[in-house]
Amino acid sequence: MHRRYRWRLKERELLLGDRTLILGVLNVTPDSFSDGGQYADPDRAFARAIELEDQGADILDIGAESTRPGSPRISEGEELRRLIPVLKRLRGKLTIPISVDTYKSGVAEKALEHGAEIINDPTGILLDAQLPKVVTKYDAGLIVNHMRGTPETWARLPPLKDVMRSVITDLETALHRAHQAGVEKQRIVLDPGLGFGKRGDQNCEIIAQLEQIRALDLPIAVGASRKSFLRKEHSEETEFATAAAVTACVLHGAHLVRVHNVKAMRAVVEVADAIRQATAERQTEPPITQVRWQRGQ
Repeated sequence: MHRRYRWRLKERELLLGDRTLILGVLNVTPDSFSDGGQYADPDRAFARAIELEDQGADILDIGAESTRPGSPRISEGEELRRLIPVLKRLRGKLTIPISVDTYKSGVAEKALEHGAEIINDPTGILLDAQLPKVVTKYDAGLIVNHMRGTPETWARLPPLKDVMRSVITDLETALHRAHQAGVEKQRIVLDPGLGFGKRGDQNCEIIAQLEQIRALDLPIAVGASRKSFLRKEHSEETEFATAAAVTACVLHGAHLVRVHNVKAMRAVVEVADAIRQATAERQTEPPITQVRWQRGQ
């Protein structure tokens, strides 16, 4: 049975579990692996945000610092220079909540001041211990994403010996840090962090075993869209691979999926949700009586 949760934000609650919610990605970076530079201009970013909502995004997830493999870190000032003009243009223009992808407490505070309602920390609260305190101060939602190492070191990391045990243990540690800072359980969503220091097939293993994360009794978000383990020679093939991964995430327990192509993935999620619901209903039906036939009857 798919667990249902109410995700508390400052001004609203989001019901998770009846259908899979979609986080539409808006990168305002010059170097994102997916659409770097395409929406670095605030006016183009604004237009894209409106488009993502119209296409069916339930949350807008804005990132101003790339976390592609090998990408360098940027200063807080540079991240704010990219982010704040977009938030100013969007304030009051969307009906869906805005999430900001950042690990810096200073950026998180400014983002929440300018209307964001969710902070999506890609590092699992590893690089800035003050970030959950900012989330608490503004009664915001928090997505805790699992990350191993940093983008600069991912290529040199060996495969994890037990990927699910490592992910769950690290997420538990991050949750402890968040709770110590006063973040309420009802404000937290967990993300196992596909990519983010895991090697190819281990990402498939995470998707296949998502249900293990349910032991932490929190909603699950997954960002499979266009990740390197899905990358194909042609972009169209990568979109098909993403669709397959998103479907698997929904069927294995994700409450939210983070995607770039909202229009296409909305159709994918609707079908996957229908299959998941039919599966749940089937499991509640009485078993079919087995009839044994004997020769001569």
